[in-house]
Parts: sequence; C-alpha cells; structure tokens
Amino acid sequence: MLGFSSCGHCARCDDHLPSYCREFPPLNYAGMRLEDGSKAYSKDGEAISSHFFGQSSFAAHAIVRAGNVVKVEDTAAPLAILGPLGCGFQTGAGGVMRSMACHAGSSIVIVGGGPVGLAAVMGAKIRDCATIILVEPLEKRRDLGLELGATRVIDPMAGDVTAAIREIVADGVDYAFDTSGRVEMMEAVLAALTPRGMLGLVGVPGKADAALTINIAGMITYGQRVVGIMEGDSDPQSFILELIAAHRDGKFPFDKLVRTFPLTDINAAIDAQKRGDCVKVVLIP
Repeated sequence: MLGFSSCGHCARCDDHLPSYCREFPPLNYAGMRLEDGSKAYSKDGEAISSHFFGQSSFAAHAIVRAGNVVKVEDTAAPLAILGPLGCGFQTGAGGVMRSMACHAGSSIVIVGGGPVGLAAVMGAKIRDCATIILVEPLEKRRDLGLELGATRVIDPMAGDVTAAIREIVADGVDYAFDTSGRVEMMEAVLAALTPRGMLGLVGVPGKADAALTINIAGMITYGQRVVGIMEGDSDPQSFILELIAAHRDGKFPFDKLVRTFPLTDINAAIDAQKRGDCVKVVLIP
C-alpha cells in the first residue's frame, strides 16, 4: 500500500518522524519531481500534474518513490480497503497513540466522527483511556462511535459543548483531539481541559488565516498544551503494520468505517458520503 513521501535523510526523518520531513510540502504538494521539475504523467503530449501526496494514486498506475510503499505481508489483511490507512486512519489513531500518547485511565474528547475522528476513538480504546467522549452532529456516527469504543457522545447542535463535557468530567479532560477544523470547536474543548491537559489539532480550517484565541495567562497557570499534528506522528513503515496487526486482533476494526463502490458509481459514492450514509468511501476499479 502507499503512504506519504519524505526525503528519508533529514533530522526529523532520522527521528522516525517522516511526516515532519524538511521537504514534506514540496514532496507531497508540488505536483512534480523535485529533482528536475518533470511530471510522471502526460496526455496527448502535455504534462499533467503528478506526485500529489507523493503518489497521485487516483489512476490505473502510480509512479512513486520506494519509501512511499509499505509492504504488507499479512495474508489476512483486507488488501482492497487498506488505502485509508495511509492518511486518515493513521492520522486519527496516531494522534492519540503516538502524538499525544494518551495514558491508560485518562479522559479524552474527540471532535468529529469522520474517518480521522473514529480512528482516534479506536486508538483511544487501544490506549485504555477510561473516558472517551465523541462530539459529532450526525446520530449515525455517534452510534458508530459508541460501537467502536466511545463511552459517551455529545451532539454539538444540542447546546454548550464545554458545559456538556464538564458534566461528564467535572475537572476537565486530560486530552482533546480536534478533527473538525472549526475554530469554535477547538476553543470549546480547550476550555474543557484539565490542568496539564493537551489539545491536539489535525483538522484543517477552511481559511488559511484561521487563528485560535488562547488566554496566555490561563495557559501558563494551568500548564495546558496545544500541539499541531501531521499524520499522527506516524512512521508508515512501522505504524501502518501495527494498525493492521491490531485489526487482525479485533482491536482496530477500521473495516466498519469503509464502504466500497465500483469506480463507475463514483457520483453515488460522493452523494452517500455527503448524506452521512458512510464514513469512508473506497472505490474499486
């Protein structure tokens, strides 16, 4: 299966943190080979942008660096649906299991019940968090969150999210994890942190200049932390295999999030995801 691209030799790559690679943005977003600016694909003699996320795999064939490829030898692995592990699922699970390294018996609130958020729920269960709160407006996804390990769910449309969290954990939660990218939700869960609590951010805001308002004196007084997280601090070569092993053992049932569609039904797949009928679409050629 395929993951993101990294240079493999900078300081962060040497630390087994390739998602913070010095060359991550150009390697994954520039749409070309960095060495010479060439493109991997063309049509009628005209070059087409390539190497998005280091792979541009929405095609019949993909040309990638060897480091993008994660070799899966587990014969029990559901190969047809492994693709989402390369981004969303490893981001959610890794954010909880690696970036924040939530400790056993802790409390966590997760904002958003999409692929990343529900992977975070499963990661929190693997880490033996005692209280796992999912904030999600769609009832179907709240129900799925409970099935996957959430201990409580909150509908953010029903009222004050901060107050609802503190009704469950009066002293505040140890960890908060935002996948929504909505500033008001980040601020709501930040206000629900316990002293020395940590807020992890993976949700990309709709505007590039979006900013989070932080009371500096309060942050200092209570020792709270806000961290940005890319790809769950994951080293795909090891962490994806760890998640596949957890799936085999029944601890990371990510297949419950996936619904497959034939590629010819791509428009129906998009509509189903918009309606909330499924969490993660995988297209089968």
